[in-house]
Amino acid sequence: MTVSDSRGQQTSDQPPQDGGRPGGQPPERGGGLLMGRPFGVPIYVTPSWFVIAALITWVFGGQLGDVLPELGAARYLLAFFFAVAFYASVLVHELAHTLVALRYRLGVRRIQLQFFGGVSEIENEAESPWREFWLAFVGPLLSLVLGGVFYLALGAVELSTVPGVLLTGLMVSNLVVAAFNLLPGLPLDGGRMLRALVWAVTGKPMAGTVAAAWVGRALAVAVLIGLPLFSAARGVERTTTDTLVDAVLAAVLAAIIWNGATGSLRNARLKEVLPGLRLRDLARRAVEVTADTPLGEALRRAREAQAGAVVVVDGRGEPIAIVRESAVRAVPEHRRPWVAVGPLARDLEPGMRLDADLSGEALLRAVQATPAGEYLVVEADGRMYGVAALTDIEQRLTAAVSGR
Repeated sequence: MTVSDSRGQQTSDQPPQDGGRPGGQPPERGGGLLMGRPFGVPIYVTPSWFVIAALITWVFGGQLGDVLPELGAARYLLAFFFAVAFYASVLVHELAHTLVALRYRLGVRRIQLQFFGGVSEIENEAESPWREFWLAFVGPLLSLVLGGVFYLALGAVELSTVPGVLLTGLMVSNLVVAAFNLLPGLPLDGGRMLRALVWAVTGKPMAGTVAAAWVGRALAVAVLIGLPLFSAARGVERTTTDTLVDAVLAAVLAAIIWNGATGSLRNARLKEVLPGLRLRDLARRAVEVTADTPLGEALRRAREAQAGAVVVVDGRGEPIAIVRESAVRAVPEHRRPWVAVGPLARDLEPGMRLDADLSGEALLRAVQATPAGEYLVVEADGRMYGVAALTDIEQRLTAAVSGR
């Protein structure tokens, strides 16, 4: 699964070779097939889930031919049922995270079932390290409980029967899910638990994130190298295809863990620098022109005023549009004296007027609410302060997160 907040911080539990896992709002584009809304949280199945379901059906169905040869081709139907039942267990794991998050009033955006497991997108971060620890631990705990339930159920059936094979597979896969996710590196649940422990000891959430992220990167390297070696050392005769499949799965898992750990670290740094992101510091000086002003003349005025933006005003001097920087670059220099700025400007929508005192998360929310290349920055009394370019905001965040 993956537990994440809406700002991108996340842990994940997604299935390794046999099923483990690394790594109330409107439906979103790319969310997948909506399956329901338990506790008001939408659950989506992404198209990639059908790929892993087909893979599990193929691999498990082939193994069933050795265990229950009398099934014939029906073994693939049974294998598909196992894939569905396993992901139902994954969903229980995700719901455990969701219920704890709702209990702590953190908000849950959605749950997704996808190629390598599940993702629980949690909107806010836990306020204390122990809440963080419990939020992460409850998922593997439920997987352990499910593994125990399936083990107890095995006592009522014969191992060589269809129910016995299914229960054995579900028991093993849930125990693998729990064990894998307890590994102490981001983006796994164990990584968030490690982060919580370091946070509790040092009093610094960032210290916990750094420690868990680097352990996660080490885990990624261990998976990349260790999983193929482990498969080869089992002493079972293996084909070239088996070896290739192991190598590909190891590479994909390693990439997911590495990227998740790196993303967690970047998002933690972003959270640290975000309060210092102030719109007033980012705004460019702007010159005012009418819509029929030639672009060459508007740029000349901007150079004289050492301004970095051009705002179109009406007859009363009220700003009505911002000349788009991308449109200016598209006009050849020799044409600029003959092209008016009006067609190159974007009309000001309500969301494109931003208070100069906006900062941090409030600034990002305002920009996300109305996507645009430039925004008019105004004082509390409505006077124009300047223009903020989205590229400037992105560059400031990128530089801060990367440490430049």
